[in-house]
Amino acid sequence: MKPGVGVWVMILKDNKVLLGLRNPDKEKASSELDGEGTWTMPGGKVDFMEKLVGAARRELEEETILKATDLVLISISKDMTDTAHFVTADFLVKDFVGEVKVMEQKEIIEWKWFDINDLLSNLYKTSKVVLEKYNKGIIYG
Repeated sequence: MKPGVGVWVMILKDNKVLLGLRNPDKEKASSELDGEGTWTMPGGKVDFMEKLVGAARRELEEETILKATDLVLISISKDMTDTAHFVTADFLVKDFVGEVKVMEQKEIIEWKWFDINDLLSNLYKTSKVVLEKYNKGIIYG
């Protein structure tokens, strides 16, 4: 099995990060990396021939209806389980247009803003890695 390529989008507004609650039903949560019932950042797989920044913009809009006016690559991550392996480009958005809305209601139950310095214990493991790396200034690891 070969690794896949994905993107994560960390959206910051007034020192708060946007996270979505993944459906607790594994089949509805739709992820090869598990994580049902946890809070996650917008993100997903890169399509064939798609640029990373294009994938990040597309995933953000598909999941939240928000349109990023700036995207900055902040880190590269490796996400692995016994059945899946992804390399992800992690982007930061500090400026966007629109009001957040749940667009993929089967997968994400709600979107909420959380203080970046007071995060939940039930974060999706890949989102937790991105947030920890961001707070520590780590690009890859």
